[in-house]
Amino acid sequence: MEIKHCCYILYFTLALVTLVQAVRPGEETEISPPDSTRRSMQACEAVNIMDQCWRCKADWADNRQAMADCAQGFAKGTTGGKGGDVYVVTSEADDDPANPKEGTLRFGVTQGRPLWITFEKDMVISLTQELVVASDKTIDGRGAKVEIINGGLTLMDVKNIIISNINVHDVVELPGGMIKSGDGPATMRQKSDGDCITVSGGKQVWIDHCSFSKAFDGLVDVTLGSSHVTVSNCKFTQHSKVMLLGADDGHHQDKNMVVTVAFNLFTDNCDQRMPRCRFGFFQVVNNNYDRWGTYAIGGSSAPTILSQGNRFLAPDDAAKKNVCVRADAPESESMTWNWRTEKDVLENGAVFVPSGSDPSLTGEQQAGMIQAEPGENAPKLTASAGVLACSPGSPC
Repeated sequence: MEIKHCCYILYFTLALVTLVQAVRPGEETEISPPDSTRRSMQACEAVNIMDQCWRCKADWADNRQAMADCAQGFAKGTTGGKGGDVYVVTSEADDDPANPKEGTLRFGVTQGRPLWITFEKDMVISLTQELVVASDKTIDGRGAKVEIINGGLTLMDVKNIIISNINVHDVVELPGGMIKSGDGPATMRQKSDGDCITVSGGKQVWIDHCSFSKAFDGLVDVTLGSSHVTVSNCKFTQHSKVMLLGADDGHHQDKNMVVTVAFNLFTDNCDQRMPRCRFGFFQVVNNNYDRWGTYAIGGSSAPTILSQGNRFLAPDDAAKKNVCVRADAPESESMTWNWRTEKDVLENGAVFVPSGSDPSLTGEQQAGMIQAEPGENAPKLTASAGVLACSPGSPC
């Protein structure tokens, strides 16, 4: 009995000491957050170099223009409307392309000064004519669900443009007419091509986290001497001729074109031109190709294409396993073009036939290169491609 009694006293003493230590005055007890809190703390899934620059910051909505410091690739240094006023789109209307009303998107993009353009609420903007964008603009759809339909965006002979978090789809040819394109009066414009975005003679253009599908012609066309363009973190779906970089073998001004195609997802019935290149220098890096129809990457007129760290998942059709198509030249010539593959992953029988040799990069080309991660990482790097659902006060 005496031994049992001693054991009871010992157990009681140990329990009391443990309790006192747990509630010792002046010390805080660490409490693990509930599951919902832990999930919110881990909500930011930014994994590539551009997303890591801004997406994990809960105050992004209070510091929108900080995104202008995040461009990489050949559009690095593009600032859009940074330093200018914030213009808020309050109206979906586009009933007068020649004399747009204040509050509309068209009014904002045609102003002759730097503007950072945001949206008051979710909108579906049905354009009645192509939307001609003036220099030094950012179209920032973060925090709202913004769709542009019927007409596309035209960046003609302009510079310093950022387009972010916009869903452009179901774009058709439009007849043309009197359309405002800058501070001056409206001018007569011809029929539009029916592209989601046309960059013609544009410089320093960054297109990021947009979704594109179902256009009459192309989803993104970069032509006629355009250069220093980055297309990143975008989602391309349901279209045949996806991305054209150089429109014609006679457009020799495209020899100076430099374009980065990075962290994009091509999926859901994209057929070809992801991209199709002419003349210039192109880095195609860490994209995710979830099958294709005719081919993935193509070109003519001796472009240099560096394919690095991409994931190519071929279609099941045995006749369509080739990633690349070289056009408008005999094989003896086209196999001298510098089309190189490095760190790419080829799945489901995909075949990438390289040509030429590793080029010696100019200083400008080297400065615009993005460091490629292994192709195995491409699905993770592109997991958030397309428009983001961003809420002010939380990481995006």
